[in-house]
Amino acid sequence: MSAGIILIGPPGVGKGTQAQLLTERRGLVHLSSGDIFRAEIASQSDLGRLAKRYIDEGRLVPNGITIEMMAKRLRTGEVRRNGFILDGFPRTVRQAEALDDDFGDLDLTLMGVVSLTASDDTILQRLAERGRADDDIETVRRRLQVFREETAPVIEHYKGKGIYRPVNSDQTIENVFSDIEECLGQ
Repeated sequence: MSAGIILIGPPGVGKGTQAQLLTERRGLVHLSSGDIFRAEIASQSDLGRLAKRYIDEGRLVPNGITIEMMAKRLRTGEVRRNGFILDGFPRTVRQAEALDDDFGDLDLTLMGVVSLTASDDTILQRLAERGRADDDIETVRRRLQVFREETAPVIEHYKGKGIYRPVNSDQTIENVFSDIEECLGQ
């Protein structure tokens, strides 16, 4: 049975950075919904054009599209051999419930759900420094509001399963990683 980790949190808390460290040090496959969507947008596929509309408005891409996209990647041999890190997915309770169903079907399990947190000021500063087109201040504020409204309930979903672990990401990258490892029992 292959096992994985979910990294959850608003944009700018360091999910991608921590996922990269976990990939390097544990050999897990990093599945980032944001990276997958950006690749689709760059290729100008139908999915990419549709996703771009939602992302540009600071809204979540609809559940059905996102769920199928991630389930397809969870079925790969690489994920089944090495385990996985989900970064930016699930973002809604509906996605979390679909993921729970997929885990049973795919013989996958979760080591933990790590919620990275940071202050809004820290998030805004980090995203301004990152300089991506979808990181302008108004879009970021909308994304933070969407996170609070739609993604925060996912945390409650996983708290109920006893696998939720909060980590303060308002510290050095190495300290955040150390806290994640501690949460996962490593």
